[in-house]
Amino acid sequence: MQADVQGLMRGELGNWLAEQADMRGNAQKKAFDRWFLGGIVLLPVMAFLWFVPLGSVKLFLGVVAIMAAGAWGYKPIHEAKLAIKIGINEAIARDLGIEYDPEVEPGVEFHKARSYGLVPSYSRDAFEDCWYGELGGHAFNLYEAHLEKRKGSGKNRRWVTVFRGAIISVPFGREFRSTTLLQRKGKHNRWLGLGSVKDVIELDGHRMQYVDQVHPAFEDVFEVFSDDQVEARVLIHPSYVEHLIALEKAFQGKSIRALFVDQHLVVVVESENMFESGSMKAEEDNRRAQKTADQLSALARLIMAINQTDRGKVEPINLKPQHPGISEHTRESAPRAAGGFGRKGL
Repeated sequence: MQADVQGLMRGELGNWLAEQADMRGNAQKKAFDRWFLGGIVLLPVMAFLWFVPLGSVKLFLGVVAIMAAGAWGYKPIHEAKLAIKIGINEAIARDLGIEYDPEVEPGVEFHKARSYGLVPSYSRDAFEDCWYGELGGHAFNLYEAHLEKRKGSGKNRRWVTVFRGAIISVPFGREFRSTTLLQRKGKHNRWLGLGSVKDVIELDGHRMQYVDQVHPAFEDVFEVFSDDQVEARVLIHPSYVEHLIALEKAFQGKSIRALFVDQHLVVVVESENMFESGSMKAEEDNRRAQKTADQLSALARLIMAINQTDRGKVEPINLKPQHPGISEHTRESAPRAAGGFGRKGL
């Protein structure tokens, strides 16, 4: 299941992007004008600070003034890139029959990810780029999280990114009663991570045991903990893990991990800022849009795999769509939902 980016570029989306040439040019001109004006204003300010006996404070004030001028000048460019990004992403979503919203509130999937240690502790959060609806008749919810923590002290205090990446929720195609955690190897080792893997862990008041995997090919990468050893071996199917790894590669991410809980699969993958389809360079539109489409296609293959085929077999990793996009019927059957797992926000 793949969005037809080339078809979109030849049609309405391509025409709309061509109409944005003046908007991009005006944004760049406005930014340069602001930076020029900001420089003129900063010169006497910096000269004044140079001769004022304020010690290290004047250096701090100077840096703040420069950053403020830079941000003021960059604002028109940011707004233009955001408009292009939203236009491209909405077109891709329409082609797939799903929904896209640049703004999002975290849902149950994020709170589960936090409770079970799929994301680190943090002091400040931000969320964006929500994709949701149905792919191939199966619901999903995907959005980006940016988590930061305050570190240092005094004048060295700063915000440090501790996590950036995707939070994904997909209803699982098979009923299960257990809670099973698929983590990267070494996450739950004894002696501050230097010893062997723990036999038992407790997260959010929930006790889970280490599971010896029946698929040794993944033992060097993942560790499994569950409150049901037998069911965990059924849930951690090798094809699912292959699709998780493929999704990680498509997102150009790392350290993908997952949680089977409450009839859902919650996936967390660290990555750079994704779905940034907007740019000030028109020649980059096609490449950026195609990258977003490829990432959603990898997610669609994972969704199809964990929901299985009509014959009960897991979809192969090399599944290829017969044609790009999906039918009008599927587009009309993907309602905008709200609340809980697999939906936009709480």
